Amino acid sequence: MRWDGQLLSDAGSGVRALPGLEGVGRTVRAPEFEGITFHEVLCKSALNKLPESSAMPFTWTINPYRGCTHACTYCFARSSHEYLEFDAGGDFDSQIVVKTNLVSVLKKELRRASWRGDPVALGTNTDPYQRAEGRYRLMPGVIGALAGAGSPISILTKGTLLRRDLPLLVTAATTVPVQLSVSLALLDPALQSSLEPGAPKPVARLDLIRAVADAGFDCHVMVAPVVPYLTDDTASLRALFGALAEAGASTASVMALNLTGRYREWFLGWLSENHPMLVRRYRQLYGSTGRVSAEYRAHLRDRVAPMLEEHGLVRQEDPYAAPPPRPRRVDGAAAPDLQESLF
Repeated sequence: MRWDGQLLSDAGSGVRALPGLEGVGRTVRAPEFEGITFHEVLCKSALNKLPESSAMPFTWTINPYRGCTHACTYCFARSSHEYLEFDAGGDFDSQIVVKTNLVSVLKKELRRASWRGDPVALGTNTDPYQRAEGRYRLMPGVIGALAGAGSPISILTKGTLLRRDLPLLVTAATTVPVQLSVSLALLDPALQSSLEPGAPKPVARLDLIRAVADAGFDCHVMVAPVVPYLTDDTASLRALFGALAEAGASTASVMALNLTGRYREWFLGWLSENHPMLVRRYRQLYGSTGRVSAEYRAHLRDRVAPMLEEHGLVRQEDPYAAPPPRPRRVDGAAAPDLQESLF
């Protein structure tokens, strides 16, 4: 939905509203965020209810930010920036909308008699631990409010800022279920810098997985997206699974890249600039639907299966399911089992 239906009016404030936005408190540029513009807004709602037709296994989400400085070329959320009359390309990476009153609005919503302590997911659209979180610190308030209301918490992130809040999440986990997931789909630092120029490096995310596991959580890893012809070779995937298991991850989901939204053209533009010989193969592989072919999915699944067996990994179908208990560490050694799911 458009943001102007969620924002408080700032009539008479003298602040120029951005295209598609009302209630913009101020527009901010900071020296430590070169090239980034923050649009601070006051929201009417913090909790987003998914439609009944949604295939997601959760009903409620929270998005503290719109746009994302991770700047991942393949991010499906790029299309959502167009609802703000920003573009799905460079604006998504650099025009970041911040709900500055998110925590106070969330607390009010959680106090309603109609709230039943349902699970709430974060990181389903843009990353709640992108660099902006270091400036605005919205997540500690969100975590505290959800835990206080008895609502289970699920967080998916590439952001190493999650480490800052691990003590708070440990406390929250004493009262509500907490599921933490890290997104990491490749180890090659050069390719990762090209595909995800603003995201933390793979080694930093492996360290984050260790920190999450050391804090006592079953760390789930989203190996997504697997990018055809670039990150899907057997050697790369085997090395990645080995690194995840060594870092202490307990479950993982493997999903191939889809290109079903307007971000398709943004990704294909990146591909034509960096890997022009692959453009024709991509157009054949994805056709007019933007979904990777069934043949490719089956081929990926068949190749991953022996890797799982090689690493002693158990397959888990539902990537959003709560992970099973992870075996206790013995003498500081990482738990040996990593579970994996496909599509």
